[in-house]
Amino acid sequence: MSSLLSDEIFMQRAIELARLGTGFVAPNPRVGCVVVHNGKIIGEGWHRQYGQAHAEVNAIAAVQNKDLLPESTVYVTLEPCAHYGKTPPCSLLLVQSRVKRVVIGTPDPFALVAGKGLAQLKEAGIETRVGVLEAACVQLNRRFFTFLAEKRPYIILKWAQSADGFMAPAKQQSYWISSSESRLLTHRWRASEAAILVGGKTVIADDPELTTRLVTGPNPLRLVLTNAPIPNHYRIFNEKAATEQLFYNAGQLSIYLPKILANLYERNVQSILVEGGAATLQAFIDGGWWDEIRLFTAPHELGEGLKAPELPANAELSKEEIIGGDTLSRFIPKKS
Repeated sequence: MSSLLSDEIFMQRAIELARLGTGFVAPNPRVGCVVVHNGKIIGEGWHRQYGQAHAEVNAIAAVQNKDLLPESTVYVTLEPCAHYGKTPPCSLLLVQSRVKRVVIGTPDPFALVAGKGLAQLKEAGIETRVGVLEAACVQLNRRFFTFLAEKRPYIILKWAQSADGFMAPAKQQSYWISSSESRLLTHRWRASEAAILVGGKTVIADDPELTTRLVTGPNPLRLVLTNAPIPNHYRIFNEKAATEQLFYNAGQLSIYLPKILANLYERNVQSILVEGGAATLQAFIDGGWWDEIRLFTAPHELGEGLKAPELPANAELSKEEIIGGDTLSRFIPKKS
């Protein structure tokens, strides 16, 4: 097996490890690390919790025989940090461990790293390779990269609609369009994001709890876009998660959205899952404020009711699958 192919195999394992930090490390990126000696993994780790040890620290600690490190290769999905934050620099740890080689999935665009970690490794005489499975490593941390580049949260729009394009029937306030399997998947998604957002009319009509109660995982911050205070007896104000009301003047949501997103960026809210209602979703679409759309289409028709949002003109289908009888279509913006 060629060394280049081996690099991809071990980087793939590092990516798998990084995913284990989903929902627990934001606003930090998800990072996985593998230590390999003579083609065998002797240590591995991932960033488990925000403010705690990074992936490289956990992987090096897992190596039982530290004498093997000078002849070992370290695989890490993101460039090792080179600054003192809540933890010491990982690049310094790798230098002090005298590892032979470091393979990096993608550079870190964060200003306090941005090539400095790689430079420290090279200055110490450590062989390096950058860009192994880079697209996968960027996809892994697309929230982190978007947050830094766009100075706003990563935005996922999600809704369910009938086969004829309605979100709810005309004469019923609360109605499940999607299947139980689709709703379970939605709860898994909630556990992966920093915040979940709905409009005030959705809260009044459906009284949602907006938690991850169907799965094991952290509850996101609950955000309500509203032009009037919501009474505190609604379930969104229960003790299971934090809730905030984001106020805007009636009829001016499109004007306030950029300001709201800028405020969330300043508060380190790295990603939001927007679940409704139709007017709130459409405001995000009309303003171009989205990075992913996840659309469940049920196999049945309603005939009339609340129309679902219109997909943006630049929406490109990236994946489609069947979930419990529903068609789940995922869209991303077309590259210009």
